Amino acid sequence: MTIKQATIADVPQIQVVRNSVTENTLSDPGLVTNNDCIDFITRRGKGWVCEIEGAVVGLSILDLQEHNVWALFVHPLYEKKGIGKKLHDVMLNWYFKHNKTTLWLGTSPGTRAETFYELQGWIKNGQHGNDEVKFEMTEADWQRKQQ
Repeated sequence: MTIKQATIADVPQIQVVRNSVTENTLSDPGLVTNNDCIDFITRRGKGWVCEIEGAVVGLSILDLQEHNVWALFVHPLYEKKGIGKKLHDVMLNWYFKHNKTTLWLGTSPGTRAETFYELQGWIKNGQHGNDEVKFEMTEADWQRKQQ
């Protein structure tokens, strides 16, 4: 298992993982295009992938303009192996090394993702849009979680 910075060459496999998930599915896979992914990993943000035997099996992407977790997904065949937590921790360690602004994300209520973020120390702070729980993580909260 290797965690590395995402590149444009990873985008086709990122899309495979993104469209394979069973929670937080897109109503229309065309809503997140290859160009969107490229923009978020090269200009607007930063991303990481987890590879096993050369195949991308998980990803995490930050939106540095909105200080938001844009994506954190693991292919269903590789769930419950610690990949999501590793991607999460690499992403947050990098973010708080370079930024002091509170990070936020939105996820559907009643999902495994909601439980995952609670276990990682994220704090619920209202709603994002009409149908997502909003979570926030401060640098201080992240540092406490690391101790």
